[in-house]
Amino acid sequence: MPLTRDQIAKRAAQELEDGYLVNLGIGMPTLVANHIPVGTDGKPIEVWLQSENGLLGIGPFPTDDKVDADLINAGKQTVTALDGSSFFSSSDSFGMIRGGHIDMCILGAMQISQQGDIANWMIPGKMVKGMGGAMDLVAGVEKVVVMMEHVSKRGDAKILAECNLPLTGKGVVDMIISDLCVMLFDQSKKRFVVTELAEGVTREEIEQKTEAEIFFADELKTVEV
Repeated sequence: MPLTRDQIAKRAAQELEDGYLVNLGIGMPTLVANHIPVGTDGKPIEVWLQSENGLLGIGPFPTDDKVDADLINAGKQTVTALDGSSFFSSSDSFGMIRGGHIDMCILGAMQISQQGDIANWMIPGKMVKGMGGAMDLVAGVEKVVVMMEHVSKRGDAKILAECNLPLTGKGVVDMIISDLCVMLFDQSKKRFVVTELAEGVTREEIEQKTEAEIFFADELKTVEV
């Protein structure tokens, strides 16, 4: 059974580590803020979520009584700020990204190639506002995790041999968490390896819905969410 968007976010949150600085892309990745893992002491681990419009320390989405229209993320959604958060200019924010100070980014994608290329900012002929910070993120962040539906609304594969949409970055994706499975990029094979399957999803289904050349781990786990 495919994972819901919230379950994909919960699985992505499992990649967070104590002390990490993490950038969340617009759309589905923003849900990760609601699923910060709990440490051995029973408290949420310390993760500082960054938004490229100038905020370090994003908290969970606000309840209706806590909404502050002046406090938004890069996707213009209202957010909360943790104690100890800092606010700064976009130029300082991109300095953090380009300077290699962000440990991980979690992004959405329209297409991923078997070589780890990502296309996530434009569909030719459609009105778009621009690439935003995506190109800087995939070039300047140590670990790039992608959250996505495995196929398009029309059922077309989104994990391809080659992307046919304009690229955001080449060979930059380390991990894919889709509604069907988890894939890790293997540097020796230069291909993605499926390591986890959503409950009820089969290897044959993944092969049918993936155009890219992929491999499967010897021991496939079930995604735990």
